Amino acid sequence: MDNFGFIHEKLDIKILILFILRRLPGTVDPETLLELCQCDGGIGYFDYSDCLSELVATGHVEENGDGYRITEKGARNADAVESSLPYSVRVKAARLLAPVEERLRREAMIVARHESGGAGCFVELGMSDGKGDIARLRLLCADEEQARRIEKRFRRDAEGYYQRIMEMLTE
Repeated sequence: MDNFGFIHEKLDIKILILFILRRLPGTVDPETLLELCQCDGGIGYFDYSDCLSELVATGHVEENGDGYRITEKGARNADAVESSLPYSVRVKAARLLAPVEERLRREAMIVARHESGGAGCFVELGMSDGKGDIARLRLLCADEEQARRIEKRFRRDAEGYYQRIMEMLTE
């Protein structure tokens, strides 16, 4: 089967992966990264997978339990070579990146985690504006299941909870 995109060579695929990761504010899950890299019709899954593995092995990309993020070495090298990507590919990738970038930026500013210990199960909720904390709240929960539900709801609508708390406190 013929590939129709501009990107076919492994080096170009690696540059595209670094181009995408360089613009994301945090770790991206494997499925989202694959989807973003397929912005050009010429990239096959196996070529993409090989290139990503090589970037991890050479220290350009870091893999953790949640996904992938670019390293300092990868960002330096991407900065030097990303202009070699065809302009149309860069524009299309940037357009696809915008909503993912916004979602990752929001996720990075919301804290929702719990810990169980001798004193019980506590859930910690927080929001920041990228410069510092806006709100931080620590609550004792009945059990871990309740803590998980609170975390999930807070992540989904942290701004709404913040607004309602402020309204209650200022009435």
